[in-house]
Amino acid sequence: MSYTKRQIVNSALSEIGLAEYTFDVLPEQSQEALRRLDSMLAEWNGRGILLSYPVPTNPNSSTLDQDSGIPDHAWEAVITNLALRIAPSYGKSASPHTMATARHSLNTVMAKSAMPREMMITDIPSGAGHKNIDQPFIENESDVIERHEPEITFR
Repeated sequence: MSYTKRQIVNSALSEIGLAEYTFDVLPEQSQEALRRLDSMLAEWNGRGILLSYPVPTNPNSSTLDQDSGIPDHAWEAVITNLALRIAPSYGKSASPHTMATARHSLNTVMAKSAMPREMMITDIPSGAGHKNIDQPFIENESDVIERHEPEITFR
């Protein structure tokens, strides 16, 4: 099970020094951080970093208690990069450690996402590399004999 969206938002807030046990975060602030999370991961989807995050079609349809679906290797990248995005909204600046962690963990996620897509090539020329299990021999169209029945006419 992965983090909920609320856990990611709270972790990002504590990363910039707004820990839940010290500061009372207003519901509007949490919703704004959630919208920033949604937009960040929508951007990552566009860049080819697919993390199974349920990106909403409407900015107001996302809920904080929804499961994020983010795999465990990407949690740190999402939390620290969200912290970098929301820090100016709170008049904060991220620490150099947070910036370095965000960059390093995002590079890790991008490396993991850089798997080439599978391709099905349909026009491989027949030869040593072209094998068909069901039809081991290549049938040449010119070898096919067409049979024509002679026309019989009666007088």
